[in-house]
Amino acid sequence: MNKDYYKILGIDKKASPVEIKKAFRKLAHKHHPDKGNGNDIKFKEINEAYQTLKDTDKRSQYDQFGSSFNKQGGFGGNPFQGANPSAGYSNAQNIDFDLGDLFGSFFGGQQGQARGNSGHRGADIEIDLNITLLEAVFGISKNISIRKENSCFSCKGSGAKNNDSYENCHDCQGSGQVSTTILGSFRTQTICPGCQGKGKKIKEKCGACGGSGTILENTDIKVEIPSGIDDKQSIRLTKQGNSGSLGGYAGDLYITVYVKKEKGFEREGFDLITEKLIPFSLAALGGNTNIKTINGEIKLKIPAGTASGQEFILRNKGVSYLKSRGRGNQVVIIKVDVPKKLTKKQKQLIEELDKEFNKGKKFWF
Repeated sequence: MNKDYYKILGIDKKASPVEIKKAFRKLAHKHHPDKGNGNDIKFKEINEAYQTLKDTDKRSQYDQFGSSFNKQGGFGGNPFQGANPSAGYSNAQNIDFDLGDLFGSFFGGQQGQARGNSGHRGADIEIDLNITLLEAVFGISKNISIRKENSCFSCKGSGAKNNDSYENCHDCQGSGQVSTTILGSFRTQTICPGCQGKGKKIKEKCGACGGSGTILENTDIKVEIPSGIDDKQSIRLTKQGNSGSLGGYAGDLYITVYVKKEKGFEREGFDLITEKLIPFSLAALGGNTNIKTINGEIKLKIPAGTASGQEFILRNKGVSYLKSRGRGNQVVIIKVDVPKKLTKKQKQLIEELDKEFNKGKKFWF
């Protein structure tokens, strides 16, 4: 009985070699017999289909004659028996992908790791920094001092007393890798847990850091506060946190900025809102008044007949745009100071003014 290899792998008859390989890997993960929910029969069937379709000549014959074209050779059996335990699947009945490729997810992908950085990453640090509104608007450079773990000055972070203070790891005999049995019958190379892949262990620890590779000390750091930063926004300084142990990467420094309130100013986005109290006479007659801006005082012209609550826009007098050119505006809200207590003479003058204003006018209530 002919088998539909394309259907077994769940691919189209026009599938490319890459698509065939991808489909096989996915199904191999799912049905491998050494997995708890694996299926030996299904796995053999998948392998048989893949071995045929991956080969150009075999695929051509299969497309012409069906699966019976190669009955003599057969496929069955466990495709992993007799494989070289130190080799990839390419030696196990022509299955052409690496052991770590199929089972990397079972071990966090460590099989393929080189003997790189084996230390531990340093911890992140979080601090608060208070700045003024003026500093937030225009930005500023600040020098701060924090206490943190730095790489040991004596051993340069290695944790060893000197270059002669090492010995070969007894677990891996200096190779940095050990053989591990997985899924009951396979042996593969993994990073040595004893030396973390270095092949060596510290024999004599550094006296300054006790072998940790780091020391706790006060550290001065220059922080660039960007113009336009807002209250409670954070700045991240990469690798400015605690140094990693035994040469591991340093953590990051996170600075949360708190902007102090400035009397007379309220911030809305990149605009500054201020209120200006002017006398009744200025509102009625018009004139100039001094306005406080973040840059200093300027004169604002008040037109005659300005009502309380009227707004004036001072262009480009607000907060600098974060990571962009230009600034927001300053919005000045006028508040007219209406006197609550009047002298006898002031009352007479206002009454005369009222008569003059309302002469010939009719009001209906």
